[in-house]
Amino acid sequence: MGVFGPYLPLWLQAQGLSLNHISLLVSLQALTRLLAPYGWGVLSDRSSQPVTLLRLTAFAALVCSVGLWLAPFGLGQWWGAAWLGVVLFLLFMNTSAMSPLNEAALVQWVSEEGRFDGKLYGQVRVWGSLGFLVAVLAAGRWFEGGGMAHLPHLTSAMLLVVLASTFALPNVHNAAQGPQPRPPVWPVLRQPLIAWFFASAFFHVLAHMGVYVFLSLYLDALGYSKTMIGLMWALGVVVEVGWFLTQGRWLPKLSLAAWLVLCALATVLRMGLTAGLGQYLLALLLAQALHAITFASHHSACIAILSQHFAGQLRGRGQALFTVIAYGVPGVVGGILGGTLSSEFGLASVFWASLAVSLVASACAWRVWLLSGKHSNF
Repeated sequence: MGVFGPYLPLWLQAQGLSLNHISLLVSLQALTRLLAPYGWGVLSDRSSQPVTLLRLTAFAALVCSVGLWLAPFGLGQWWGAAWLGVVLFLLFMNTSAMSPLNEAALVQWVSEEGRFDGKLYGQVRVWGSLGFLVAVLAAGRWFEGGGMAHLPHLTSAMLLVVLASTFALPNVHNAAQGPQPRPPVWPVLRQPLIAWFFASAFFHVLAHMGVYVFLSLYLDALGYSKTMIGLMWALGVVVEVGWFLTQGRWLPKLSLAAWLVLCALATVLRMGLTAGLGQYLLALLLAQALHAITFASHHSACIAILSQHFAGQLRGRGQALFTVIAYGVPGVVGGILGGTLSSEFGLASVFWASLAVSLVASACAWRVWLLSGKHSNF
């Protein structure tokens, strides 16, 4: 993701595509998060073999990435853009499944007697952040010197490494197999506290879609170099690493619901700084440093909540629902609306809209906090 995520919009821009086309193609990842994760989550709960499924999706993603090599030769024709859309859709159908499968396996590894170990989770999760950090910096320097043409080849190379790493993972069973029927997920979702939790996660991530899809384009338009763009992404990951390494100390200081409120309010500040003061390096550095709270601490709090309320044979479906509701739907909505806003009013308007959405996320998180008084594990 460090190679592909931040630089895909710039690669598409280098192929001559418009902002609307770029936003549509990038939002395909979010669209697949509506379709792929829950199906793979059901398979994970049914088979109790998330690692095996992770290997399958990694292999399929590698095969699909080869199709990106052919896309630039036809982008001047309608069929070239259509080919690229198909390739990205199939690629994202597999990569979108990898995150919930990996999280389901990881939560099982770091849970002892059904209790989520936040400190151990952070110590493992930090390696994903470090991998992103190395990749985004190295890719930024590479693209600065050699242009964007090699993005497809670097993507395939990294997916090959991902596939190899999945075969080094120990197998894990995310639920005990047996003749008993799988518990239904709907009764959990109907609980008001859980419903408001998913609402807060939806709006929280929707507020971040401006960063995930348009930040590189926005900084490029403001005159920042590709190396500096990579450094901005890297700064977010550095503070993210710091959080994951020390979250065992900080996470217990507040309730999980209180963390949701704090993260949402920090997002309001982050989007305001990016939209209004993005041309000033110091303000942009502060905005990116807030990633430790707006993403890392929010993610840990959400995973802890999911581990408590979607345990055992609900784990795979719980992680998949989180991916769909908190990333899939917001990604589609944010990508398409962001493309429209940026085309009509400029890229800064996307971040002003993100500020407004983060206020809604704050209200939902506040509702979770009010309801959490009856639940000691919140």
